[in-house]
Amino acid sequence: MKLLVINGPNLNLLGLREPAIYGSQNYESLLALIRAACDAEGIEVDFAQSNHEGAIVDAIQAAYGVYDGIVINPAAYTHTSIAILDALKAVAIPAVEVHISDVDSREPFRQVSYAGMACVKTYKGLGFQGYVEAVKFLKDYLSK
Repeated sequence: MKLLVINGPNLNLLGLREPAIYGSQNYESLLALIRAACDAEGIEVDFAQSNHEGAIVDAIQAAYGVYDGIVINPAAYTHTSIAILDALKAVAIPAVEVHISDVDSREPFRQVSYAGMACVKTYKGLGFQGYVEAVKFLKDYLSK
């Protein structure tokens, strides 16, 4: 089993970016946690991060025929990008959406998720652990 983890804009600044909301651990710590979770589950994993919408669309399209599942945190593009939604629908790779913060308890505009409309599950407000839960969910989902 092979997963692609895609992170959107500003997630590369974890640890610096609003630590009261996103925590004090950096992006490399997040990747290490996901790698460890995948290793424990016997899953291959690759990562993509971009601050550019088109690069995220390109990563989703390039995943077709290569990956069994996608874990995606589109970050701010969650609430604005029909292009990411369309790319996820086009490749039809099972995807799980993750948000570090509880977007439902934040500003009203953060409560709309276009990407989530193409995902089989969403994890919100679990911090970095949401990614681990997404990996475990996809393993079970894809093993059926």
